[in-house]
Amino acid sequence: MRVIMPLVAVLILAVIGSLGSFVHPVVFGVIIPYAALATFILGIIWRVVGWARSPVPFRIPTTAGQQKSLPWIKQADFDNPSSTFGVLVRMALEILTFRSLFRNTRIELKSDRNLVYGQEVLLWGAALAFHYSFLVVFLRHFRFFMEPPPFFVSMLQQVDGFLEVSVPTVYMSGMVLLAAAGFLFLRRIYEPQVRYISLANDYFPLFLIMGIAVSGILMRHFLKVDLLEVKKLVVGLFSLSPVIPGKTGAIFFIHLFLVSALIAYFPFSKLTHMAGVFMSPTRNLANNNRAKRHINPWNPEVKAHTYEEYEDEFRDLMKDAGMPLEKE
Repeated sequence: MRVIMPLVAVLILAVIGSLGSFVHPVVFGVIIPYAALATFILGIIWRVVGWARSPVPFRIPTTAGQQKSLPWIKQADFDNPSSTFGVLVRMALEILTFRSLFRNTRIELKSDRNLVYGQEVLLWGAALAFHYSFLVVFLRHFRFFMEPPPFFVSMLQQVDGFLEVSVPTVYMSGMVLLAAAGFLFLRRIYEPQVRYISLANDYFPLFLIMGIAVSGILMRHFLKVDLLEVKKLVVGLFSLSPVIPGKTGAIFFIHLFLVSALIAYFPFSKLTHMAGVFMSPTRNLANNNRAKRHINPWNPEVKAHTYEEYEDEFRDLMKDAGMPLEKE
């Protein structure tokens, strides 16, 4: 049920979106996209403000190497940074190359009852392919958002369609996005450990993104739509001068409605790790605990009883018991 229910939910959303060309195009072409965008912006602000207000009294960075200590001990500058520059490099490696995921290991229990450790290179590669193909697809769609399109759109289209397969050209980013999302889904199904911890809200965004990719591919190569009407609608939305969409076809409204659902769902899901990685104290703090003492400001003040005070209080008893004294 954790798999079937999210799939049914996405299919229901697709059916609802298909009604856009029959019920009222303004509702599905203008009101719902604006509502989804407003939900996204307000939701992201709410999540980020909540994270920013969370107290972090201690330095709790994730360590993956030797901390800075004595001069003759080599430090892991980026895996255990002690300076702001090291933190910036570590964050860049994490965001751009998923370094911690590349370093991740998997454990497998063999038939002879031995544990075998290995790298999760396939997961790392699929995650990179998924995120970067999603980024390329998003940037390519700027040709619908702006008039004239930004200069980088034509460059991306040439690189993305370098194989020049079919007419119109097949863009590899869409295919890679669908394949990577499918791999991440199958991994959750076929790996027992991952399947055990997977919830419905892990499958739902995968199905939603695959639905967006499939509807986009169908719209580009099989079920043709009027691109002039599509661009007129999207440019009007982003210029805050919405127009009533013309005949664009049910497949376009399915695509647009699924995108709107993903945008609205984004702030309330695990997808917000996109913003959360910048706010994570396990990543954005320098590990300088050996160089500087960090004290929790919320701790109640405790009156310390020093050894000197202890010895002054019990000197006679300690002397009678033959215990050594620091001062006579």
